[in-house]
Amino acid sequence: MKDGAAPFAIDASLWDEPTTGIGLYTRCLCAAMERQGAHLLKVGARNTGEHPRGRQGRTFFTLTRLPEILGALEAPLYHAVANFNLPLVRPGGKRLVLTIHDVIPELLPETVSFAYRWQFKLWLSRSLRLADRVICVSARTRGDVLSRFEVDPSRISVVHNGVDHVDSVPPPDPTGEAYLRSLALPERFVLYAGALDARKNVGALLEACVRLRDRGRPATLVLAGQRWFGSRPVELEVARLRAGGMDVRPIGYLDDAVFYALMRRAAVCAFPSRYEGFGLPPLEAMRLGVPVVCSDRGAMPEVCGEAPVYASPDAPEELASALDRLLSSPKERALRAAAGRERARNFSWETAAKQTLEVYRQALSARS
Repeated sequence: MKDGAAPFAIDASLWDEPTTGIGLYTRCLCAAMERQGAHLLKVGARNTGEHPRGRQGRTFFTLTRLPEILGALEAPLYHAVANFNLPLVRPGGKRLVLTIHDVIPELLPETVSFAYRWQFKLWLSRSLRLADRVICVSARTRGDVLSRFEVDPSRISVVHNGVDHVDSVPPPDPTGEAYLRSLALPERFVLYAGALDARKNVGALLEACVRLRDRGRPATLVLAGQRWFGSRPVELEVARLRAGGMDVRPIGYLDDAVFYALMRRAAVCAFPSRYEGFGLPPLEAMRLGVPVVCSDRGAMPEVCGEAPVYASPDAPEELASALDRLLSSPKERALRAAAGRERARNFSWETAAKQTLEVYRQALSARS
């Protein structure tokens, strides 16, 4: 971007929140676009950036204060990044860009609340009518949007996420290192990285580990992720298995330095999700040289390529066999790790930023 060009306004409503995939996307994309010379106004964070929303909820802020704020800004374009959250009317003639990560409430309605499902459907339908350009983070998400909503295909671009953010995460401080040592993990353990919500299908992973135990090949399973909608059955099953002597470690949410250090130490990263619009955790593991077992659904084959061992999320026996295959073969783990590193080289935030800025240019040149 040229010096002196008008700034762009971007949705920062998840900037200050505990890290989610969308929050990570926002911070990494903004940093990469700024490195390429873009001037960004970060609107709607809780406490930072331009026009923080303070204690107001994200929905209330977007529907009430945001249109007036955008109308007063010199920025000619606003980019909403959280699936559906454009203002309901076009503010001050601004061009509008929307990023859609997935349409899970449409595909797996049982994994979200009834209220959120209808909020998603109605608000996304409206946002797609207003958006000058739409970014989808995978071709799979683009296809899902086109199959369920009325939108001109020429307005939807695919811009993959980057994964090279893991390279700049510092090692844990002494307290973090002490915490990792206190876990006393075995040399080989299986890591699940992600929330414990229903869609992530952690129950199938637990069942797969039961089957490994029954084969006489038990594996320590570490669950690194926060509670989410539908997590209660998983928590109850974890408690039952632990009471029966299985080594399952639910350790909750970790800060980045500790989390990625833990991921590097895993023998295998398992990700049995029923659907992902992109699938960042397995790609992060691949970037760090950790072999991956993941489901063959959603965008994961598109993103991860040939590097993982795939298993159906509906077949715990298949998942158990995939885990056993990697845990029992150092040679295959090394081959999968090398293939994963090579595949992950294709996904950078600099590329995502360049492609996103091109979408901005297209939106600014679009006819009203």
